[in-house]
Amino acid sequence: MMKYLSEDFSEIISFLKLRKNRVPVYLFLVFCFNVLLAPAVQAATPGELSRWQAYTLALLGLVTLSLCIYLFVVIFQPEKF
Repeated sequence: MMKYLSEDFSEIISFLKLRKNRVPVYLFLVFCFNVLLAPAVQAATPGELSRWQAYTLALLGLVTLSLCIYLFVVIFQPEKF
């Protein structure tokens, strides 16, 4: 059983090392983080907030944060782009 799990993890690690497959992995990680963040957003807002609105607000916050980080990197390291 453990040998099978270690083979699965080695396949996952080799998949993550490929450069052409990074965008789907990043999107998957953002959606996973959104699933963890949305209940906190729903709990922090006053009044009634549907689950769909909480997930949308959490995703909007994650997109805004990622754009801020991207623009910060582009401004201070323009030679990479």
